[in-house]
Amino acid sequence: MTVSGKMAAWAAALRYEDIAPEAITAAKRFLFDSIGCAYGGLLQHDCKIALEVLQETAGPGPASVIGTGKRMDPVSAALANALLIRVLDYNDIYWKQDPSHPSDLIPAAMSAAARAGGTGRDLLLGIVLAYEFEQRLCEASFPGIREIGWHHATLTAAVSPIVAGCLLGLSAEQIQHAIGISASRHLTGGSVTAGKLTMMKNTVDPMATQSGVFAALLAEKGYTGPEHVLDGKEGFSHAEDRLALGHRDRGLGQSWRILQCGMKAFPHRGADPRADVRGAGPGQDPRPGARRRGEGAHPQPGARGDILADPSKYDPQNKETADHSLPYVVAACIADRRVTPEQFTPEKIQDPVIRAQLRKIEVVADPEIEAAFPALQKVHVTIETTDGRAGAHPDYPKGDPRNPMTDAELTEKFDALATPVMSPERLKGAKEAIWAVERLGRAEALMEALVCDRL
Repeated sequence: MTVSGKMAAWAAALRYEDIAPEAITAAKRFLFDSIGCAYGGLLQHDCKIALEVLQETAGPGPASVIGTGKRMDPVSAALANALLIRVLDYNDIYWKQDPSHPSDLIPAAMSAAARAGGTGRDLLLGIVLAYEFEQRLCEASFPGIREIGWHHATLTAAVSPIVAGCLLGLSAEQIQHAIGISASRHLTGGSVTAGKLTMMKNTVDPMATQSGVFAALLAEKGYTGPEHVLDGKEGFSHAEDRLALGHRDRGLGQSWRILQCGMKAFPHRGADPRADVRGAGPGQDPRPGARRRGEGAHPQPGARGDILADPSKYDPQNKETADHSLPYVVAACIADRRVTPEQFTPEKIQDPVIRAQLRKIEVVADPEIEAAFPALQKVHVTIETTDGRAGAHPDYPKGDPRNPMTDAELTEKFDALATPVMSPERLKGAKEAIWAVERLGRAEALMEALVCDRL
């Protein structure tokens, strides 16, 4: 049996009762975090453009757009919701061989549950499946999917049809065809995260989620796709021999990958910028020649300079480039003592105080740190201030499953993102609905509770 066949068979047979309680709890936490990110996304220019276009192109349907109460066809809603979750780059992160963001697939479960009249438990099952297979495929590339030259949206296109197909009640054979339909047309290049970034940095994964929902709907009607798309002749692993897919089904149901995924305590997590200013109190401004030494909490490319510290990252002109700029993130933290979505507005990106710090920051690769990855996600930070030097050497950033965000911290993040678009009363109801999602007889009842009243 092919890899896609094994994945489809296991997914089609999985039931809510088979999932460990701790994995269900994790699914609810990631759902909570993702919806908070979507509330922040509602105010972003990218999403306003996309929602305006979808208003013209989307058809009527049963699926809701987070926060708006608007209903449309499941394929369009999957794109809209995934972009809302993704646009701030504030949603989850799984970082082993290369980063991916499994929460980008949650909207596939939302749309399919709406289409099929699924329950809150169905939604949680879909979320667990999304994390299980997105993370497993992320682990399959050596040294990383981006090192091969692909973006992880390539993997999302193979996983989103599993999520959608299961919630639509497709057979294992139909789900396998859906994988083939979606994955065979979605080979996303890594250029979207290289150099000067554009709005597509946050859009390719939502489009891959959209593709999976569309593929599942086609497969439901009998459409077929290549069963060997992942590991057969001229499939993914044939085209790229560094993609080791042979054992991606090993251990399914024995452990749950969702328990190994991390969250972001601030937009874009390359290294915790709050550690950069630890010990540097108010008034301790970096000297003109000060250096920030940061050895990446990831494989060599980020610290070596081709992702987070190339020349464009020292002169960011938009949100997408700024939130992938390690120098900018650290400079903003030095200047403002925090990194939130407010630090990525057009006005803040041009802030002369932040700009003055950018050239003082040096990002340096450290072979020892690289050798320890991914067992450790270390970063070494040195800040020289007018009063002396401050440093930090955390092994894991805040939000890593070994250094998790508490429920209180997660709620603080959610409230900060939702408050601009929701009254306190509406916010309270939305949070209660999310935490009680497994008791909902209709998954769409959750979407109804999420509608904003300050848009």
